[in-house]
Amino acid sequence: MILCDTAPLFSLVDKSQPRHQSVKIFIKNNPSTLITTWACFTEAMYLCLMRGGWFMQNQLGQLLVQKIIKLYPIDEKYHPRLLFLMEKYKDRPMDLADATLVLTAEQIRINNILTFDSDFFFYRINDTQNFNVINLEN
Repeated sequence: MILCDTAPLFSLVDKSQPRHQSVKIFIKNNPSTLITTWACFTEAMYLCLMRGGWFMQNQLGQLLVQKIIKLYPIDEKYHPRLLFLMEKYKDRPMDLADATLVLTAEQIRINNILTFDSDFFFYRINDTQNFNVINLEN
């Protein structure tokens, strides 16, 4: 399993994005399940709406239907942890979507993440473990 941030999701469906092809090739060559959160998926849906309207939103939605991506649910008992993470990394600053990815990494015990966000070099899983940020060339 590999965590997937907003930008790679958006890049996958927006052919004008500089990393579109590299994300597409990565997904084709890596049969691992991509895990994201509702917060990241919502951000990507918004970007799709602004950039390409319903057509692009539908393309993103099809990633769920085709099970290319899977959404990890955040239980309400972890809401305090999300706020703690956002406060801890407020100097970056950490947004809610990033906090959900850190929490998901903690919950399912994975450190591989597909992201273009350099903040994941600073964020720590369980306050100690580094993320393995997957590097995709443009």
